[in-house]
Amino acid sequence: MAIVTLRPPLRDLAGGREIEIDGATVAELLQALERSHPRLAGWVLDDQGKIRQHIAVFVNEERATPDAPVAGSDRVHVLPSISGGAQDAEVLVGTRKGLFVLRGERGGPMDVAARRFGGQTVEYAVRDPRSGRYFASVTHGQYGPRVYFTDDPLTEEWEQSDGPRLPDGEDATVERVWIVHPGEEDGVLWAGVAPAALFRSEDGGRTWTLNRALWDQPSRKDWQPGAGGLALHSICPWPGDPDRLAIGISAVGVWLSDDGGRSWRHGNKGLVPRYVPDEVRETTIDLCVHNMYRSPVAPERLFMQFHGGVYRSDDCGETWLDIAEGLPSDFGFPLVQDPHRPDHAFVIPLVADVDRVTPEGKVRVYETTDAGATWAARSEGLPQEQAYLTVLRQAFGHDGGDPLGLYFGATSGEVFGSADGGRTWRTVSPHLAPVTSVRASSAPA
Repeated sequence: MAIVTLRPPLRDLAGGREIEIDGATVAELLQALERSHPRLAGWVLDDQGKIRQHIAVFVNEERATPDAPVAGSDRVHVLPSISGGAQDAEVLVGTRKGLFVLRGERGGPMDVAARRFGGQTVEYAVRDPRSGRYFASVTHGQYGPRVYFTDDPLTEEWEQSDGPRLPDGEDATVERVWIVHPGEEDGVLWAGVAPAALFRSEDGGRTWTLNRALWDQPSRKDWQPGAGGLALHSICPWPGDPDRLAIGISAVGVWLSDDGGRSWRHGNKGLVPRYVPDEVRETTIDLCVHNMYRSPVAPERLFMQFHGGVYRSDDCGETWLDIAEGLPSDFGFPLVQDPHRPDHAFVIPLVADVDRVTPEGKVRVYETTDAGATWAARSEGLPQEQAYLTVLRQAFGHDGGDPLGLYFGATSGEVFGSADGGRTWRTVSPHLAPVTSVRASSAPA
């Protein structure tokens, strides 16, 4: 039997994430899925028995048509494309002066539907696709960091979470919440903070508990921060397996867990920190990961932007291969992994750590479709003359659609968007505050 992998809300209707089903073709498999799980009727197939327009089906790593054959060993992924087609999109833009909720036609100009947390730095904002709940990490200049949540981003009434905060007795305090990321279990979310701590919520983000195993690492006394602090900014769950987790820390490298965070080990083999002397490169833990993502359809595959280097892992983050050849610079922060195609990723290079602007005065997104063997510049519609932009770590996101919708923002206040997988771009919002994060509300977990 083939294994069909479902995401919310289909997973909730079927009563499980992975279901074994027989079928010789994709169409037959989906029909059998509906017969065996009647609550799914009409959700994936329409009244004529055709796959709905905004549903994407992948057999293993390739998008499949209804007549594509299915073998007993195959994994079939049923994923939502962006809902509604060439319709309205919603993008959450964190800035140094609040959260901007942008709405408009996908691929077209967008309006500011709401501005919240005015005057405060919104480090990160995201929508949990499982629950529809929105989260915003907000840092007040005088009163420190908070996480807020709501079911309606336009409301004035955002509720404050209880935490993340370090327990009494610890000689440290949470300085910034870098990321809030959905987990694999219902109601579970993860949060990464400075100083390099991981928190877990089991009630949909209302309360948070410190992961003691990472916090109590014996080597913590030797951990060194990057320029942005000791930041736990990347959290990569394993689809369907809540025990497997990878995290990225600046500047303490990659950490892996196979038991839900009860224990941790390094995953740094192959990373080359050119900023330390040659003789200690093999042994140092001063490894400045800038960004990291896992492929949801081939979870052993990860991409990483490093402090000097772009890397790929094919073994779950245990070892890394430098794939930066062909880029104008191997320094940068922004990174997007295509959720449908594990060989497909995007980066936005910057000149260097001492000059963090787009190279040659041109704004270019670089795309690989072959896991980093080659890179192609995607710049149509982006500024190409005297354009020295800075794009921060979390300021590049996608909408989960097919073709993939992409959005990124600059510290100069522009937000750019593409509705065709980066082939063409336009300015979707020209005059916001300095952008810290960009996430589309329709992006899958």
